[in-house]
Amino acid sequence: MKIPYYPGCTLSTVAQDFDRSARQSIRDLGVELEELSKWNCCGTSFPLTPENVIGLAGPGNVLIQAMKAGGTVSTLCSFCYNTLRRTNNTLKSDVGRRDVLASFLETDGLGDVKVLHLLEVLRDQVGFAGVKAKVVRPLKGLKVAAYYGCMLLRPADAAIDHPESPKIFEDFLAALGATPVDWPNRGECCGSHLAMSETDLVKRLSGSILSSAQACGADLLTTSCPLCFHNLVKSQEAILRDEGKETVLPVIYFTQILGLALGEGPEAMGIADGVMGAGSVLKAKGLWPAAVPAGSSGGDA
Repeated sequence: MKIPYYPGCTLSTVAQDFDRSARQSIRDLGVELEELSKWNCCGTSFPLTPENVIGLAGPGNVLIQAMKAGGTVSTLCSFCYNTLRRTNNTLKSDVGRRDVLASFLETDGLGDVKVLHLLEVLRDQVGFAGVKAKVVRPLKGLKVAAYYGCMLLRPADAAIDHPESPKIFEDFLAALGATPVDWPNRGECCGSHLAMSETDLVKRLSGSILSSAQACGADLLTTSCPLCFHNLVKSQEAILRDEGKETVLPVIYFTQILGLALGEGPEAMGIADGVMGAGSVLKAKGLWPAAVPAGSSGGDA
């Protein structure tokens, strides 16, 4: 099975481990992510004012490339997903903005793309039962807090699951043999772009998320958002430095632990082995293999 794929800017630069782990782990499940032949930045944030039609041009052009690739596009980054999904929804329902943008981009058919997050692909096309069947290294005993953040659940018409009581992330973790942690802050905001201007606020918001997950027994926290990943890691570093706290909650991308469960080596998945990395936790749980032959994968098991 092949699925058109939009990596976005961040996964092509500072979050390459996220991209690489996704491509390999999904390949182990018999799915090939085919990168769009031409793509540009999605714009990161969906334009909220109706007058800002030009703000839809960036994501609109990505959707045009998706139409050329067959009308479906998958993505990993929560922000990319949210922006593309909301843009597609808007162009489908708002004839005025669709016509203006179609004229500007010299195209038609806008609003007809199916925008999917990779978790949706795993749930609806591979199936979590199919994922479970491919697991060769069950993550038994590993308690993982699934962090949705803002962009996967809001607004409701762009949510990958029920916006108030989602379970897609938890079902994914259960398929890997991990224990999903029940915790209250899984949909709270980490501070997002305020990391550039309000670092103390972001540290407080992210610290609250980390403390909540730890208090509920999490060994790891997993996310699909590179900005959330950055804020949580950097805030934790600041908390350890400024407040002298000693407990660490490693943060990891969901595709990295997917690959690990499918038999990939932690190094190939970009899983860090260090104080702030997940290596120490995985070793304590017996999930860090001493050596994994090159090219081994759950898909070949």
